[in-house]
Amino acid sequence: MGPGAGSVTTRQPRVYTQLGRTAAQTFAANERMNQLLIEHLDPAAWTAKAPGGTRTIAAIFTHMHNVRTKWIRLTAPHLRVPPQLNRTHCTPQQARAGLEKSAARCAEMLAEALGGGNRIRKFHRDGWARPWPVGVEMLCYMLSHEAHHRGPDMHACASTWISVAHEGHVGAVELGRAVEGVRRTRRPGVRFSITSKITHVIEAQL
Repeated sequence: MGPGAGSVTTRQPRVYTQLGRTAAQTFAANERMNQLLIEHLDPAAWTAKAPGGTRTIAAIFTHMHNVRTKWIRLTAPHLRVPPQLNRTHCTPQQARAGLEKSAARCAEMLAEALGGGNRIRKFHRDGWARPWPVGVEMLCYMLSHEAHHRGPDMHACASTWISVAHEGHVGAVELGRAVEGVRRTRRPGVRFSITSKITHVIEAQL
């Protein structure tokens, strides 16, 4: 084997390690948006009936959490799967706590899957769907599912259901600070978890 081939072999794991870390941080920033929305939500809006038969905000966020648990259970069964939430009885506080746990496991799953390891080889979106080889598409799908519900569903209800800071919306500056807070957690060799105030990622194995 020539010098050129050997150099490619030694560089490639570092590339995938960075990809796994970045994917975990991206999902952590995504979760911070969920936490901000629920934190500033008018409590009366949590289970309010939606115009046009749209799901309640409680149903939206519990669905997002429960789908995450399915991804973890099917894709990374060796990780601890958080319990599912009941949309009928779930409170905002319970939803925030559950979302924190499922986001932490999803971040750990992404870091492991895209970090160059061999334990997670396929991403299972659902029991009926054909699994995908792990890759950037895995992260894109996970973020798209969350944005699909947090975006259109919440936007449709925002005018009547949500009362948040910054005159009716979560300010871009606050979201920017959340993303910056995630970016600054890139300290190797330390195990982080997602908290309600600042979002961290799990990178002990990277």
